[in-house]
Amino acid sequence: MEPIYLCIVVFLLCLAVFDLFVGVSNDAVNFLNSAIGAKVAKFRTVLIVASAGVAIGAIMSSGMMDVARHGIMQPSNFSFYDVMTIFLAVMVTDIIVLDMFNTLGMPTSTTVSLVFELLGGTFILAVLKVAADPNLAFSDLLNTDKALSVIIAIFVSVAIAFVFGIIVQWLSRIVFTFNYKRHSRYSIAIFGGIAFTALAYFIFLKGIAKSHYIAEDVRTWVEANTQMLLLATFVGSSIVMEVLHLLRVNIFRLIVLMGTFALAMAFAGNDLVNFIGVPLAGLDSYNDYVANSGGVGVSHFMMDSLNGSAQTPPVYLFAAGVVMIVAMATSKKAQNVIKTSVDLARQDEGDEMFGSSRAARSIVRVTQESSSWISQYMPKSIARWIDSRFNKEEAELNEGAAFDVVRAAINLVLASLLITVGTNYKLPLSTTYVTFMVAMGSSLADRAWSRESAVFRVTGVISVIGGWFITAGVAFVSCAIVCIIMYYGGIVAKIAFMALVVFLLIRSNRKYAEKEKDADKEDVFRLMMRTRDPEIVWDLLAKHVSRTQSFTTRFVMQNFNAIIDGLESERAKTLRRVSNDLAKEKIELKKYRRQELLALRRVPTEIAIERNTWFHLGINSSEQFIYCLRRILDPVKEHVDNNFNPLPAEYIEEFRPIRAQINDLMQQTESQISTCRFENYRETLSLADQCKDELSVIRKKHIDRIQQSKDNSKLQVSLVYLNLLQESQQLLSNMRHQLRAAKKFIDN
Repeated sequence: MEPIYLCIVVFLLCLAVFDLFVGVSNDAVNFLNSAIGAKVAKFRTVLIVASAGVAIGAIMSSGMMDVARHGIMQPSNFSFYDVMTIFLAVMVTDIIVLDMFNTLGMPTSTTVSLVFELLGGTFILAVLKVAADPNLAFSDLLNTDKALSVIIAIFVSVAIAFVFGIIVQWLSRIVFTFNYKRHSRYSIAIFGGIAFTALAYFIFLKGIAKSHYIAEDVRTWVEANTQMLLLATFVGSSIVMEVLHLLRVNIFRLIVLMGTFALAMAFAGNDLVNFIGVPLAGLDSYNDYVANSGGVGVSHFMMDSLNGSAQTPPVYLFAAGVVMIVAMATSKKAQNVIKTSVDLARQDEGDEMFGSSRAARSIVRVTQESSSWISQYMPKSIARWIDSRFNKEEAELNEGAAFDVVRAAINLVLASLLITVGTNYKLPLSTTYVTFMVAMGSSLADRAWSRESAVFRVTGVISVIGGWFITAGVAFVSCAIVCIIMYYGGIVAKIAFMALVVFLLIRSNRKYAEKEKDADKEDVFRLMMRTRDPEIVWDLLAKHVSRTQSFTTRFVMQNFNAIIDGLESERAKTLRRVSNDLAKEKIELKKYRRQELLALRRVPTEIAIERNTWFHLGINSSEQFIYCLRRILDPVKEHVDNNFNPLPAEYIEEFRPIRAQINDLMQQTESQISTCRFENYRETLSLADQCKDELSVIRKKHIDRIQQSKDNSKLQVSLVYLNLLQESQQLLSNMRHQLRAAKKFIDN
């Protein structure tokens, strides 16, 4: 039996390495988004600073491993078999849940997933044990008080972080305005002193000073003299900040980089348990069983040893830190999650990642009405003065930045302070929740959410917060189900779930790789919104429009053929796939229209005036393509779903030459738009007119055929075919409009 559990432990350790990659991909957003969003330094520099914080935090994190050992469960009443079942179920569920959220680009909390997975697995086994043994109480198996305090603190931190983000950012902007360099002469020293003191308190007094590697007498002295140290740090750092400011050093940039280091250290120190705590607890359990079981069966050897504090070898912690640094630097998924947080906090107009929702619309409407009510009673002079402090025309953004360094500094300092307060009161706040909600609150206070974008960004915040709550529910229920299946299914069930995890991870990474292929078009849009030269914006916009319209033409041709194939072969599955593809493409076209319209406002004025009519005609033609295909598809799909008479062979043969001509014309159109070479433009339009004339002849012939037919059994399929002929003509008309619009817009 021992070799089997050794294999499980090895599997847990392998999952720990992968969990580090997946978890860091998700949690890197906590400490990287402010520095990256404000472009305070090169990406490589930010990574180096964060890596230093991660390395130190990882080595100092040994004491946090107790959460997985006895933070949720009471291990004295669980056998070796029980805890290994719980640990394996937790890791299996954790990998799947976190990877799913990363693939969707949604931030989630590794703390939430770990706590609720441990809670779910422990809860379900506790229920079974209490049912089997009346002498056992729930509190003998589940650490209910600790679990409840963790849950409450995690979710209360959402509101606290958001409200404090709004208040502190609003006050900071009143002081510094968007032209922070002009208003920093005296206030920067005080701000820098407060920020440095807060971060120093976070890094040294709450980080390094709590480490097991610091001598006990040093820790005691630091705790006894904390107030004196804070006062001295504030005075000294304020003087240093003023001197650096006079020497033309950007204090905000310094604070942002220091804050990045502090949060990275906190992340590694506090959250490392989320990734390797369970596998290391499994390893300790196995070592204890091998050394002390004395032949006792796995179901009867109780795990009292897990009540003791973890003594994690430094080499494990160092190796985990190295893996986290490598994952942070190389993971595309990490960059995707960072993009979500940066986009939601963005200062300028841009592409909105989320749509609208009823809840978001209600929140925005109530907020606007409340703002209007307050404005009625506020003196006009005060309102004008406040507005002058929020003049975005004076904003000083670094090249390519989504927001300025003032907001980046507030995000990091405030997040660090809140986490420090939580630590003081022994409230295990989620670093993900705190950093994300501070960023959302500060962006709202900064008036980054205009009336045009507010509903989309509120939807985004609701979606992300909802995702966190869903994480909790999914983690709890999923782990409970997996755990009970493993408990009763034994080794066979455990091996089956291990194989399932490997399969799901391989499939997930393949799907994400396919998704990344479509990212190039998003890169072009981001470049358009960050570029200041209108001529370069125009070149990029022409490229973007060309690719959008050529892809739409290719998409339409493929799905037109798929509909006809589905009708001829009566394959309902093909038609359902086309229906789903049309719905997705309609959403994509709406997104690209907004992107391109935003970019069109940034091109030279004379070009915009000259070309905007053709832009709108082109995008309308693309949308009409989708509507046209939908009008073809719906009758065909209904016909096939109802198993009505198939399309007669004579209709198929009659339409085949027309289908070939339409395909050839669509290919010509796609080629001309994608290459921006329109030498054969008039010839293509002429051939399209000829094809439309042929369709008119066939349509008239078919109408006569319907009129003269006495066989009512073919009436339904005849009407479907008539609709196909009519909409094929409309398809060609749309193609002509799009080709003409593309030529006039790109090659005018």
